[in-house]
Amino acid sequence: MSGAPGPRTEAVEAAQPGVPAELAGYRATIDNLDAALVHLLAERFRCTQQVGMLKARLNLPPSDPGREERQVTRLRALAEDSGLDPVFAEKFFAFIVEEVIRHHEAIRTEQAGEHTAGQAGA
Repeated sequence: MSGAPGPRTEAVEAAQPGVPAELAGYRATIDNLDAALVHLLAERFRCTQQVGMLKARLNLPPSDPGREERQVTRLRALAEDSGLDPVFAEKFFAFIVEEVIRHHEAIRTEQAGEHTAGQAGA
């Protein structure tokens, strides 16, 4: 896979006729930021997949409400310091955590099935 942008990854507004240059410039910046967010989220989920496998192996619960609460507090403060609505930041984080927990539960179920299958063959 090449690192060069293709039709699906290049800035959306780069070739739109009739769009004022200043607006196209802002939109291109937004497109770049959106691309960075997608890449950051992909990296975050790669890491949380590893956490899910570790939690399953150590028989830890998929959710850690104490950590989640500490993260919400931290992220709300970061949002406020950055001029971002802390309520939005908390909702966004909650959405991500919900998906992570769903992944962790799936990993736990999959590993439990592998463990059971391994015992049956023993």
